[in-house]
Amino acid sequence: MPENQELNFEGVERQPLRAFTEKAYLDYSMYVILDRALPFLGDGLKPVQRRITYAMSELGLAAANKHKKAALTVGDVLGKFHPHGDTACYEAMVLMAQPFAYRYPLVDGQGNWGSQDDPKSFAAMRYTEAKLTRYAEVLLGELSDGTVDWVPNYDGSREEPSFLPARLPNLLLNGTTGIAVGMATDIPPHNLREVAAACIHLLDEPEATTAALMKHVRGPDLPTGAEIISPRADLKEFYDKGIGTFKARATWEMEDGNVVITAFPYQVSPTKVQEQIAEQMRAKKLPMIDDLRDESDHENPTRLVLVPRSNRVDLAEVMNHLFATTDLERNYRVNLNVIGLDGRPRVMSLRDILTEWLEFRTRTVTRRLEHRLGKVNRRLHILDGLLIAFLNLDEVIRIIRREDEPKPVLMKRFKLSDEQAEEILNTRLRHLAKLEEMKIRDEQKALAAERDELEGTLKSKARLKKLIATEIKADAEKYGDERRTKIIEREAAQAIDETSLIPNEPVTVVLSTGGFVRSAKGHEVEAAALAYKGGDGFQALARGRSLQAAIFIDSTGRTYSLPAHSLPSARGHGEPLSGRLDPPDGAKFAGVMIGEPEDLWLLATDAGYGFTARLKDLVTDRRAGKTVLSVPENAHVLAPAPVLSPDSLVAVVSGEGKLLAFPVSEVPEMPKGKGNKLYDIPGKKASARTELMTAVAVVPPKATLVLWAGEKHKELDWRELQEYVGERAQRGAVLRRGWPREIDRMEARLPPTPA
Repeated sequence: MPENQELNFEGVERQPLRAFTEKAYLDYSMYVILDRALPFLGDGLKPVQRRITYAMSELGLAAANKHKKAALTVGDVLGKFHPHGDTACYEAMVLMAQPFAYRYPLVDGQGNWGSQDDPKSFAAMRYTEAKLTRYAEVLLGELSDGTVDWVPNYDGSREEPSFLPARLPNLLLNGTTGIAVGMATDIPPHNLREVAAACIHLLDEPEATTAALMKHVRGPDLPTGAEIISPRADLKEFYDKGIGTFKARATWEMEDGNVVITAFPYQVSPTKVQEQIAEQMRAKKLPMIDDLRDESDHENPTRLVLVPRSNRVDLAEVMNHLFATTDLERNYRVNLNVIGLDGRPRVMSLRDILTEWLEFRTRTVTRRLEHRLGKVNRRLHILDGLLIAFLNLDEVIRIIRREDEPKPVLMKRFKLSDEQAEEILNTRLRHLAKLEEMKIRDEQKALAAERDELEGTLKSKARLKKLIATEIKADAEKYGDERRTKIIEREAAQAIDETSLIPNEPVTVVLSTGGFVRSAKGHEVEAAALAYKGGDGFQALARGRSLQAAIFIDSTGRTYSLPAHSLPSARGHGEPLSGRLDPPDGAKFAGVMIGEPEDLWLLATDAGYGFTARLKDLVTDRRAGKTVLSVPENAHVLAPAPVLSPDSLVAVVSGEGKLLAFPVSEVPEMPKGKGNKLYDIPGKKASARTELMTAVAVVPPKATLVLWAGEKHKELDWRELQEYVGERAQRGAVLRRGWPREIDRMEARLPPTPA
């Protein structure tokens, strides 16, 4: 009994849960690795693929025969060899029939077997029909020649081959992908003629290097064509180490001034690529493209046309951008992880795979020759007995007629073996009478020559290698084809800088009290006159250019950044900032800034504190923003004001209708913090404040200060503003009689620029 196990009184085996789960998981892992996910090096197949191929051959579905329902094959596979789900089995069969998935398909499908657009769009197995392809003969041709080991099926009712006697390294030709427990495999497909040439070279030069083999195997050969653009060094790396990557790119050509895409990379959906390009066109990221058309048909399976807006468009640059931003260029992982001849999974180099496969092929051919030699020797032995019977035909007939048990008599009389005597007795009298000495001796002569040839080949490694090379060459001529995928080393694609596609024009960013934002072209925008949703209204604006970043500040003192050109048009109500940013719960947006990175802006709270900051210190890529302004308890953030000149005056106004102006040079520049006192508000504690600072502005020389109270406004020119100049942190002077006392915002209006 295994360690850590015991029997209870009922005779039930007991063991610790830890030991049971560990063993169960290891058993499951080994099953997934060896019997499901990884291919065997010899035939390049996983168990389900091998069983489908063998079951179809047993059903008589050879390439020369008629198609039969796929459901027949699936039912046979499940019932006899593979007791798993019918859907998974059928999907494996479909993959073996798709010419865009397999470089050399094993199944010839009739009906809907999926498309490159949607490989899983195949019809149900009750509708589709299938048979084996001519290429499948490479795997099955020598199955009855004693070349494989046979093992019981899942219920022991019949036997199945443990592997197929592949005459070519199918592992590399069709490739495969699989995910096991703790390991995976990704083997790209290759060209049959190239791999065959590499095998022949390796037979002649067993010490050949990877570089020498790559003179024949130039790289993967993908079923859909396209082109591989990776440097040769990248290809050599994964052929050397068994792990690496390569890039494949769609092929295109110019036709009547348009771009025509003629081939897509392996495992790329043309429809998805069209959607990716169309999305960029809708987002105005491809202004140089006027139209996108899919002109694919039966004669041209892949034909996607891009129509430029004018003949001045650089189509090579456009395609380079699309290669970088869509699936027209794709990166592929390579992991040559296979189950070797020793039954263990490991990552192998190209040379290791071909060397071990040639060892597999040598064993297979040796077993085939030995099997044939055994049959020839048995036939020669039988012919020896038949010749004796012919030379003594009358005596043989007499013994058969007179003896109750003629077999032992024949064996004793003519010194025959049991097998010879049995053959004579099983031969019909008419055939026995027609035996001709010349025919027997001719057959003996031919078989003896064949025996000598077989024995000579088996004894000579050189002759065996030559035979293997000859057969590989013959199969390469019969089943091989030209390379589909071009290998052209190119530089990695670079996307067009988004800003180069956007006009650099003046814009005004408008923020509403409800947190909605929009961008209007130009600086002559009456923000208060724009249409707003019910209950919403104007909050703040900032004037800049479309290529600059708009920076927003919320009631908690956090700043956020969005590209100005990405903001919605002012023709609508805008979009809520909360849809693109993640402010804290309960936070409201208080203002907006825009300009160059070195521009100064004044940040302040209604508690009377503030400082100036460079826009570059306020920019952030985080949706949650970053804390810049420290907000005192129960205080609110005021709309920021741009500092356009070092000679400007800071104007602050209180809820008591008092205005104070002082030089902006008295305000400290800081990247973040609370700032210095700008206006003297009585009461040190938040609960003791009797007055608040309601608005702030920075007025450059000769500009006009506009004070707003709701929809009413008053103006102070530069000369009039001097009446309110004092020192920072004072209380200012009361606005002159007739002016509104409750000022809610201020702005500096520059004099018109001379034409």
